[in-house]
Amino acid sequence: MTDVTPDAAATRLRRSPLHERHTALGAKFAPFGGWEMPLEYAGGGVLKEHTAVRTAVGVFDVSHLGKARITGPGAAGFVNSCLSNDLGRIGPGRAQYTLCCDDATGGVVDDIIAYLHADDHVFLIPNAANTTEVVRRLRAAAPAGVTVTDEHEAYAVLAVQGPRSAELLGALGLPTEHGYMSFSPATLAGAELTVCRTGYTGELGYELVVPAAHAVAVWDALFAAGVELRACGLGARDTLRTEMGYPLHGQDLSLEITPVQARSGWAVGWDKPAFWGRDVLLAEKAAGARRTLRGLAAVDRAIPRAGMAVYAGDAQVGTITSGTFSPTKKQGIALALLDTDAKLADGDVVEVDIRGRRAQMRVTRPPFVQPSVKS
Repeated sequence: MTDVTPDAAATRLRRSPLHERHTALGAKFAPFGGWEMPLEYAGGGVLKEHTAVRTAVGVFDVSHLGKARITGPGAAGFVNSCLSNDLGRIGPGRAQYTLCCDDATGGVVDDIIAYLHADDHVFLIPNAANTTEVVRRLRAAAPAGVTVTDEHEAYAVLAVQGPRSAELLGALGLPTEHGYMSFSPATLAGAELTVCRTGYTGELGYELVVPAAHAVAVWDALFAAGVELRACGLGARDTLRTEMGYPLHGQDLSLEITPVQARSGWAVGWDKPAFWGRDVLLAEKAAGARRTLRGLAAVDRAIPRAGMAVYAGDAQVGTITSGTFSPTKKQGIALALLDTDAKLADGDVVEVDIRGRRAQMRVTRPPFVQPSVKS
């Protein structure tokens, strides 16, 4: 996703249907992907919110995420011919992480979760800032009879994440036993919603796709369920996903960063006969990427940030794409694009230029924290 500067966007930011609930909780708001979203809440802050997700349960409003529906005869086959991953690997009721790549360059237009309802029905959740472009590309390619509908503001999305998330949903009578990357219909507070066994924190968790008109009622039901939980903002979402090594579009994935470079080849159906960017990505895979996304863990006391240069001796060998302080590891961590020619191995020490000071960091393979997402 792409941040939007407050001055440029102040008069046109969208708001979640839960905006008043966030205000009542003392949220600090920030522009993100064209939306005004909670960054953190009073009385907690990023550290406590992060810890709640790792130890108990946190609830995120991620309604800024896009929503698009593709319907009609052969809709699933059409989506499969466009997006990178292979929908043929899953069946109805399952979800899949996939990429929308540019056909000419192989760069990533967006990373997306695809929900396969049936051969004639696929629901997509792209990132906020990229939804319009993803929908535009799909509409331009859609055959007769296949309809691509932008439903961005029709639904809210609540991410319920943490080791006690199943306990919370179970207390409300919602389904929790379906497997990882699957989804199930349910009813709560008068709303027909979808309970998805998905998330972006590395923890056991669920995402509730709720009609926007019922978002407040569902939010209130979660907080009245009697299970200790904390509202969490996008600040904690960022530290949690970075600890897992999960990419953020616009930083770790972009039109300039291909799946091969980002080590996201596992989300590409290489044997499929068609998907956008197939030819150029196959060629890059065969030749070897000139740079690859790696993890860095601080040796010194330092907090790396996106855009900082990485050095091996006097030579710059890469650039940090995401960097933060890990509340779990109590150290600085980062994702960085490192030059393949530098031949850096896991365990090697590099230096990061942090505002004119060199700080040592060790090359490592994410995740930085052991995930519990499939438990």
